[in-house]
Amino acid sequence: MWNEQEGFCFCRSCSCRNPSHGFFFGRSASSRYNIPELAKKYKVYAIDLLGFGWSEKALVDYDALVWRDQVVDFLKEIVKEPTVLVGNSLGGFTALVAAAGLPEQVVGVALLNSAGQFGNPNSEAEESREETALQKFILKPLKEVFQRVVLGFFFWQAKQPARVESVLKSVYKNTANADDYLVESIIMPAADPNAGEVYYRLMTGFMTNQTKYALDSVLSKMFCPLLLVWGDLDPWVGPAKANTIKAFYPNTTLVSLQAGHCPHDEVPELVKSALLDWLSTSPLKTSLLTVRTNRSM
Repeated sequence: MWNEQEGFCFCRSCSCRNPSHGFFFGRSASSRYNIPELAKKYKVYAIDLLGFGWSEKALVDYDALVWRDQVVDFLKEIVKEPTVLVGNSLGGFTALVAAAGLPEQVVGVALLNSAGQFGNPNSEAEESREETALQKFILKPLKEVFQRVVLGFFFWQAKQPARVESVLKSVYKNTANADDYLVESIIMPAADPNAGEVYYRLMTGFMTNQTKYALDSVLSKMFCPLLLVWGDLDPWVGPAKANTIKAFYPNTTLVSLQAGHCPHDEVPELVKSALLDWLSTSPLKTSLLTVRTNRSM
């Protein structure tokens, strides 16, 4: 935290992409160029979300509220001052949910190609259909067995160095920073004995039910300024989502960059400038007493 006016919190998660976006088990290596620079002016906290990076591979039912509570508790118990949350990918969505859950402390949110979807008006009707005995006792168990076999293969494939490198290069316009260090930082946490089970729970829980936590519902509970730093060349989360968020939430500043899914690692200087310029705006300067930098993407 900088001892003048503002602060950040980086909510970090990465994943080796398979059926959903993200880099599972990735850690904070993708923030390697931003944190040292921001720390010259700000106090920086970098959080690996539960189940990701060096955080515990806890055998729990993964849910957006688990990560929200983790970040909110960290802000209350450790940071204890006005904070700006910054997140990429799933870390971005977590930053939004945490900001909505702690409006008295979170004074700004910056999203870098964030995960999350806008609500489907038909989803509630679909979820309310009663489960039949055939579905409950035969089809559902068979589905779980099939999912475990398929996702077990996906997990094995996802942690192979060649696969990780291939995925990274597909989402980085400039692949220079999709290097061996970044690949290794994603692979290492996958060696945890619980990593495979965590992967299964993430993929069958939160990742396949993201519409349960709609962006419009979360944004409707927020009041603080929002910054979108968006890599327009992202094959997973393109510029259309950023434009939709800005249209829905007027208190939004959008900075578009010629980069992929992780602009903070691909064009770190441009991301740093966008963050610092945004922090210098009057709404944030008047609401922030100190500066905190904390790590989702």
